Amino acid sequence: MRRLRSFLARHRLLALDTNVFVYHLEANPRYVEATGEVLRWVEQEGHGAACSTITLAELLVAPYRKGDEGQVGLFWALLTTIPHLEWRAPDLLVADGAAKLRARYGLKMPDALIVSTALMAGATGLVTNDAGMRKVRELEVLVLDEAE
Repeated sequence: MRRLRSFLARHRLLALDTNVFVYHLEANPRYVEATGEVLRWVEQEGHGAACSTITLAELLVAPYRKGDEGQVGLFWALLTTIPHLEWRAPDLLVADGAAKLRARYGLKMPDALIVSTALMAGATGLVTNDAGMRKVRELEVLVLDEAE
């Protein structure tokens, strides 16, 4: 957790990849301590996170697939009430930035949209568990598997 705390101390605005929320919402025993620390950090005054609505769409697929409207409602309630967490929909500038990132790094389009959204919002760090995101040079990337 020392690496995670050090990473958080260097930033004021982060991007959070979808897997951060998945691990936290599922209380994944390997990651829930780290994701909890990240989300508590976001909630503190002077900190924040910018997330793409692409992330919300990805998170809602599983409960919709299961036909679990209760879980859909719970996800909406939890994810839209976290203090200092801003949800941003892609616009033309985000789309253009995503295309550049996809061309430069070979990112999948959802990942490129998440990173482009973060950059347009002014984020300086990205928390993820996708080691492939380390190739992105525009943000400092913390991979949860390496956060201990």
